[in-house]
Amino acid sequence: MSAVFTFLRGSVTRTVALFSFFALSACIDTGGGAGPSVNTSRAVPVALLIPHESQRGSDAALATALENAARLAIADLDGVNIDLRIYATGGQPERAAAAATTAVRDGAKIILGPVFAPAANAAGVAVANRNVNILSFSNNPSIAGGNVFVLGNSYRNTANRLAQYAVSQGRNRVMVVHGNNSSETRGRDAISAAVQAAGGTVTATAGFELSQNGVVQATPAIARATRTNGSNAIFFTSGGAGALGLTTQLLLDNGVSPASQQFIGLRRMDRPATMLTQPGVQGGWFTVPDTRLYSSFQSRYTAAYGSPPHPLAGIAYDGIAAVGALLKTGRNDALTIPSLTRASGFVGVNGVFRLLPDGSTQRALAVATIRDGQVVEISPAPRRFGGSGS
Repeated sequence: MSAVFTFLRGSVTRTVALFSFFALSACIDTGGGAGPSVNTSRAVPVALLIPHESQRGSDAALATALENAARLAIADLDGVNIDLRIYATGGQPERAAAAATTAVRDGAKIILGPVFAPAANAAGVAVANRNVNILSFSNNPSIAGGNVFVLGNSYRNTANRLAQYAVSQGRNRVMVVHGNNSSETRGRDAISAAVQAAGGTVTATAGFELSQNGVVQATPAIARATRTNGSNAIFFTSGGAGALGLTTQLLLDNGVSPASQQFIGLRRMDRPATMLTQPGVQGGWFTVPDTRLYSSFQSRYTAAYGSPPHPLAGIAYDGIAAVGALLKTGRNDALTIPSLTRASGFVGVNGVFRLLPDGSTQRALAVATIRDGQVVEISPAPRRFGGSGS
């Protein structure tokens, strides 16, 4: 057995202890307008709040990648003049709030970032009554609403895409397997809601302690349950950097056949790269961005900056792409909430996306699988939206 098993203790939705001011949700009713008036005949000030000067070493590369992607997006705009202004947050809520306040005082008409949910929430609270909207790079919908949007891909969005695809393929009786922490239980809830909305049935849920021993102890009972509860798919909340490799391998060892129980991953099954050779994820289903658009972005970013983009860099590009598309209309209400939430959405490097009135983002995703150690797209990402979203 060669399953990858390295639990990550952090994510882009890091939770930290906050002062009482910052604990206030940014989705409060601001009581103000829906956004500023802009003069598109002049350069429009846009603030970019990124984790420069952070004490975490990995944040430096992330901050640089976000800035690079934003500048690449601006260079791609046609007939739109953006005055991009960079503000360091240090990855901290207090500094993010101060940076947002300074940015608005400096004349910013919209704010892109921060990345981490506590910092984005704090920034939103700080300028909640200043009539400026925030397109944060977080993927945590709990901070969304009011003047704050989250551009990151959420569990709900991924679960909806996979549940709809699974039910369309006859995999309509789903068992949910999750780790016992707050992130994975949120994933469990998103999957359960998505399966039911797609017309499927959640046959059972099973949790395990997030440790190697916890997975080993729980897996035999999970395997037995799959043989008695009538499920034809197993939906995992863990990713390749967590318990997914070990859990899927142990299920195989306990007689679970992917032919009868389709494995589905809420998180990418192909990361880290060592997961591509793991037996348990071969044939599994998971989502990826629009591969054609993202491949083009990767190539252009690498050519411009000499190295491949950080996995989150595309979100900054998408933020600028949305702002640019709205400013190109020439309307003075281009950056108001009604404009930001237009039903047709926007085209970014991760595919088409649209901002929803509740502050979340709907993203069009492709469904992929792993065959012979390679990622293969099996259902392409839609290129346009139908309906009004949810």
